[in-house]
Amino acid sequence: MKKLFLTLILLSTNAFAAGGGDIKLKEIKWPFDGAFGTVDRQAAQRGFQVYKEVCASCHALEYVSYRNLEEIGFSEDEVKAIAAEATIIDGPNDDGEMFEREGRPSDRFKRPFANEKAARAANGGAYPPNLSLIVKSRPNGANYLYSLLTGYEDAPSDMQMSEGMSYNKYFPGNQIAMAPPLIEGLVEHTDGTNATAEQMARDVTVFLQWAAEPEMEQRKRMGIKVFAYLIIFTVLFYMAKKIIWRDVK
Repeated sequence: MKKLFLTLILLSTNAFAAGGGDIKLKEIKWPFDGAFGTVDRQAAQRGFQVYKEVCASCHALEYVSYRNLEEIGFSEDEVKAIAAEATIIDGPNDDGEMFEREGRPSDRFKRPFANEKAARAANGGAYPPNLSLIVKSRPNGANYLYSLLTGYEDAPSDMQMSEGMSYNKYFPGNQIAMAPPLIEGLVEHTDGTNATAEQMARDVTVFLQWAAEPEMEQRKRMGIKVFAYLIIFTVLFYMAKKIIWRDVK
């Protein structure tokens, strides 16, 4: 999973033009699309589980706090339990020393590595990107992420694959160093949802879309209200104009 998401950053550079960049992405009808779109909270909760069990060992979610999980339907007690699983380095204390404590809902998601050098050392020199904004990092990000996660196929018979590479038609050059990260049954959802690769890809995309834009629903509601006010005032101004100028020939 760690190298998979690194490709999302690489694809935003000129390397994207080298191959795989012109293929049409899979078009998914996302619940958050459109002016009235909302977050599918059940899907987002399952996506959090996929992130937690598959992605979090390498990728940070730096701009999200544990308490934000209440926004996608987790209870206060559930959030406290999730946060408590993390061991946070805090301090200094009165003796000037750092110390360990349980995570709290107010804490940001714990980073998997203490610093960038530690992250690079554990990942062959590559720095696993923060996933907080990964869906917003490129146009059509949700469809791109889903397409990449589900884009692994057997290589064409006439294609020479480099050692250790997997074929992915949405990756530039179509060769990716990461093996398919989402395998059916990899996680066990408490709501009984069958964890196929496609389902996990969809759910983790919903979760990461929410993480990238947690204020989306509020913004859309505000936009609808503003639009409604504009319509009302436009009608009122038009009626006022008609009244004021009705005697003018």
